[in-house]
Order: sequence, then C-alpha cells, then structure tokens
Amino acid sequence: MLQLIIGGAGSGKSALAESLVSRFPTPRVYLATMRPSDGECMARIARHRALRAGKGFETLERCTDLAGAAPLLPPHAHVLLECMSNLMANELFDPDGGGAQAVLAGVDALEARADTLTIVTNEVFSGGADYAGDTLCYLKALASINRTLAARADLVVEMVCGVPNVLKGVLP
Repeated sequence: MLQLIIGGAGSGKSALAESLVSRFPTPRVYLATMRPSDGECMARIARHRALRAGKGFETLERCTDLAGAAPLLPPHAHVLLECMSNLMANELFDPDGGGAQAVLAGVDALEARADTLTIVTNEVFSGGADYAGDTLCYLKALASINRTLAARADLVVEMVCGVPNVLKGVLP
C-alpha cells in the first residue's frame, strides 16, 4: 500500500503520517532523508525525533539512493519516508545524487520490499513567486514526482492548517 501526505510547512503532514503508520504493527521504519547540514536542520531533525519517540519506529537515514535502502528494511516493514522534498533536492544537487530518475527507482524498490510505504512531501507551487534556473528545475521535478506518486497511491491526503483533506482513498 502506498500513502502520500502532502502539505505546506507546518501543516501537520508529519504528525498525520506518523499517526497513520503507528496504526500498523512493528516493524515500523522512519526513513529520514534530510542531510544534517546546519543548526536549523539539526533542530528540525531533533523535533521530528521527539515527535515519534515511543511510537516504535526504527530510524534509517538515507539522503540519496533509496533503492540501496530497500534491502536494509526488515521483512513486512511499514515505512514512513520523510520527506520527498529533501530527497529530491539531494538527488538533484548533491554530488552523490542520482537525479530525478533515482527518486522513482528508489520508491519502486521500497514499495516492492515494504508492506506499506507512507511518503511525506511538500506542496511547492503556492508561493506566488516566479522562479528560474535550479530552483525551477527542482520545483518541476518535485511536482512531477508528486503527481506520479499521487496517481499510484491508495491514499492521498493534503494537510491544510492541521486539517486532513482526503483527495483519494479513505482515512482509516
């Protein structure tokens, strides 16, 4: 099963995703994609660790190459990938990145291995600004993967101000 949770910053998407995955039995794997590059990133990582404390998640950190993470998953795992937005930036701009095609290949590998895959991603085109260059390339790549995942997903939920708006499927 594939679940996609999308929303803006501070929308409650991470809390909803953790709640959904916490309904499943262990093993639960939190697949973290943020590269801890500065104090702000470290603070966000600490906040997310605190949010999922005591919920039975094993953390696997993977900034690029999701396909390489799939064999590391325990059998029958319920995986929460947090977040697609960081992963896309890493795959596009890190020296170790494999580009946008590596993202979808990684999702395919995770889906083949996990019992459920819940992906958190950002809604990126509501900023109201014109972008160019690398920023526009990133936004288009993330929008494309979001559309692809939404088409494949069993459940798609957009979080707005902490309120889930179910776009596809049914919330348990």
